[in-house]
Amino acid sequence: MTSETGSAGAPNPDELPKMSDKRLLRVLHGEAVWPPPVWLMRQAGRYLPEFRALRAQADFITRCMTPDIATEITLQPIRRYGMDGAILFSDILILPWAMGQSLEFVDGVGPVLEPVRRAADLDRLRPERVAEATAPVMETLRRLRRALDVPGEAALGVGQDGATALIGFAGAPFTVACYMVEGGGSKEFAETRRMAYAEPALFDRLIDLLTEATAAMLCAQIEAGAEAVMLFDSWAGLLPPAQFERQVIEPGRRIASEVRRRHPSVPIVGFPRLGGLLVGRYASQTGIDALALDTSADLALAAGLVPPGLALQGNLDPLCLLAGGDALPAAAETIRSTLRGRPHVFNLGHGVLPQTPPEHVGALVEAVRRPW
Repeated sequence: MTSETGSAGAPNPDELPKMSDKRLLRVLHGEAVWPPPVWLMRQAGRYLPEFRALRAQADFITRCMTPDIATEITLQPIRRYGMDGAILFSDILILPWAMGQSLEFVDGVGPVLEPVRRAADLDRLRPERVAEATAPVMETLRRLRRALDVPGEAALGVGQDGATALIGFAGAPFTVACYMVEGGGSKEFAETRRMAYAEPALFDRLIDLLTEATAAMLCAQIEAGAEAVMLFDSWAGLLPPAQFERQVIEPGRRIASEVRRRHPSVPIVGFPRLGGLLVGRYASQTGIDALALDTSADLALAAGLVPPGLALQGNLDPLCLLAGGDALPAAAETIRSTLRGRPHVFNLGHGVLPQTPPEHVGALVEAVRRPW
């Protein structure tokens, strides 16, 4: 595998395609493009046999932190399907891990962390460690940008030289805090929500720390080559309106403001999953460029809630993709036609399920790209 070294830095912008050559970026900047660009959350993952082959070579954190492996995994769906977006292979919990919180991914269980429950636990976190700890992630982004943008440079077999945009991402503060406080996954994240009510000063301190660290990490990803960034707030829908405003919208606004201050031309996608009617307030108050919608969202209703011209992303049911058959192109066409004439990035309402046949993904991409 040919790649750039860390000392080489990001590619020279003069060598790269113009932004207008990338359909995804055009949409994220407010242009209605037909047919819409397409990429899928968790498009690099366990449903691909080539991913499973790499998975056997190293544990999850090692895969995320080894540029050779993370680059290859990110590019696998680009080779297969020519997606309009390539999202960095990493994880939202790399940030607390980089600050010093213990993290392990256990098969059949998911992430396991030493819970952050007291002020002393917060005191042990070291945000100043993040830049050094995530240096391999930034190297991966540099390699990806070169592979995607310079024809033949990396000889990686990427099908659409210069057409695929590179997406960086981070978990939003509330969602990351859920895992940090709970010590792992949960359906309700009851301990996290209890802390927000019972110990608001402690919880606010955690959210503030994550807000600053997340903004800094997203900016570092952009400086390493990401052309757009996405903020995943997977558990935003757990919160009532007042807490949603405080723990989801306000941190999102602060992150978007800092990213825009430092990198004003880079679009930001926000994903307040299961936010319901609050997504309109989220979109208008955070200052994001695009709103990703989950499967439960009514697209026509959501389009009326957000500022005019704001891009929407989504929102096919991952189970429809899993099922395939006649239902798949029909559902894709419903989404396309509902949002035709406004900026729209076709995506799922959540991530690709591991059991999904790869040929179903190919059929979806073909359906989305029909010109009629």
